[in-house]
Parts: sequence; structure tokens; C-alpha cells
Amino acid sequence: MSFLATLFKGGLFGTRHDDRDTVRELWHRVVAIGREKEWYRTCGVADTLAGRFDLITLVLSLVMLRMEREEALIPPSVWLTELFVEDMDAQLREQGVGDVGISKHVGKLMGTLGGRLDAYRAAMAAGEDAMTEAVRRNVTLLPDAAPRVVAQRARAFAAGLALVPGFRVLAGEIGQ
Repeated sequence: MSFLATLFKGGLFGTRHDDRDTVRELWHRVVAIGREKEWYRTCGVADTLAGRFDLITLVLSLVMLRMEREEALIPPSVWLTELFVEDMDAQLREQGVGDVGISKHVGKLMGTLGGRLDAYRAAMAAGEDAMTEAVRRNVTLLPDAAPRVVAQRARAFAAGLALVPGFRVLAGEIGQ
């Protein structure tokens, strides 16, 4: 059992592992969308550890914003956050971060996710220019890349996601 799972005694906010399994496929789909080659080849996101993290947090934020619109989907969004923590814990361990430093690193990543979720929430409400600015601040781009391209693709993804019924979102039936 990971340090974080032990620390949180079975999960954040007392959720059970079988609850998290409800959204595990959604988590895998979020990661797959965040790793789609088009983001890196066409949109100019840097294909680096930082760039991939930025894209996963962007896609995760948009999915969580979609889930916020339906009260029934709010608890599963917590489970989705748990899977983010679990995956980040595993990734950091693969990079050699040990038990002593892992909680600090994961805490920082959770803070990053929370900040970006707030930034993308505000940007989506404010329009294309605000989303372009949010992408410029929060996504690692190649030197000649235009943040507007990423922002447009993100907004198109969010628009498509808005059309997906909640039960299909939970099942991970999102994206292309």
C-alpha cells in the first residue's frame, strides 16, 4: 500500500476503493486524451514530462468542470482526484522519490491541480481570450507554439463533453 493510501486510511474523504473503481476507466481515458499526439504535434505542447502533466491536468480539469454541472457526479469527481493522487504517487516513485518526500511532492501537485481547476473554470466562463491566457500560463509549450491553438482544442473538447450524458462520462466514454 502506498504511503498516501496509508496516510488517508483507504482514501481521501473516507471513500472506498470500490467507489474509485467506478471512475477508473474515466481516469484512464483522461490520461489517454492528455497523451494524444495531436496536442504535441499540431498544438505545440512540449512533449516532455512537464508538458504531459500540463495536458493531463487540463483534460482532468475540463472533465471535473463537466462533472460539477451535475450534483450526482460530484462524489465521483472526488474519486477521480484520488486516482490522480494514486497515479502521481506511482509516477514519483518511479522517478526515485521516496516515502519521506512523496507527500510533499504529491501535495504540491494537488495544489497545482486545484489552482489550474480554478483558472480553467474562470477562463471557460470568460471566453476564448481568457482560456488562451490560462493555457499560456499553465501549459508548457514549444517556443513557437500559439497558446490559442491549445485553448481552441480544449474549448472544443469541453463543448463535446457538455453533450455527453453523465452516466457516459462516468464510464469514460468521452473524447474522440
